[in-house]
Amino acid sequence: MLAVRRLKPKNDFIFQRLFGEQETKDSLISLLNAILRLDDDKRITDLTVIENKQLSKQLIDDKTGRLDVRAETHDRMQIDIEVQLTDQRNMARRTLFYLAKMYVDSIKAGQKYEDLKKTVAINILDFNLLDIRRYHSTFHFYEDHEADYMLTDALECHFIEYPKFREVPKNFDDPLHRWLLFLDEKLPQTDLEELMKMDPVIKKTEERLEWLSADEETVRLYEAREHSRIERNSLIADAEAKGYEKGIEKGIEKGIEKNKEEIARNMLHKGMDAVLVAELTGLSLAEVERLKK
Repeated sequence: MLAVRRLKPKNDFIFQRLFGEQETKDSLISLLNAILRLDDDKRITDLTVIENKQLSKQLIDDKTGRLDVRAETHDRMQIDIEVQLTDQRNMARRTLFYLAKMYVDSIKAGQKYEDLKKTVAINILDFNLLDIRRYHSTFHFYEDHEADYMLTDALECHFIEYPKFREVPKNFDDPLHRWLLFLDEKLPQTDLEELMKMDPVIKKTEERLEWLSADEETVRLYEAREHSRIERNSLIADAEAKGYEKGIEKGIEKGIEKNKEEIARNMLHKGMDAVLVAELTGLSLAEVERLKK
């Protein structure tokens, strides 16, 4: 019997199947407690998973679509988790957009501002984003000159950067380290077995991943999502390459134009007629007259 390959847990479709369904909320609670590092009396004990009912083939193939995991805790804190494997050059603004939109959408017309729900955005990134050494960064609203004064805790944003995490010594006693190791498709089998022994929720999540990895329909949608991601990356790379080439062309044109102006100045300095200078350099008469002044 052939061994079933372990699908990548950071594939956003698989991530949603592992953490974004009501039956998997124990895994989500454990992951969130590890990321948020809440005090014992504030730890999440229950939540409602806001399931994505639109997991259609069309959405899977959408090169710009986002598959995120959303939940709301019993004390009305709403949380959104998104996994991004490639840098699309807009992560900070994208995060602020969805964070603000969730916050605004948390009340309906006629409700009070006090009814707005605390909103937390968590981004798990497979690339470096921030120019700091920490692999897990948390952002709130603080006063510029009073570093310890927070305006409000209503908005909270997390970035977890895998390249930086891979560089730190691993601590299996740290719940966040355990989950980030579990999510890494490059995790050695021996480490995975150790994680499963230490953490029953991770064991349960791995068993679900094994089940998903053996399901033909899940594998088909997983591969479609991987293909969509590759195509999206190719489009971004192609656009950047064209932009680079266009920049070179503009630079050459600018250089040629500058060279024409320098030649025209030299001609004018030697007393040549402006009309003749324009004819020889290809500049307009108005441009030559400007240089003459």
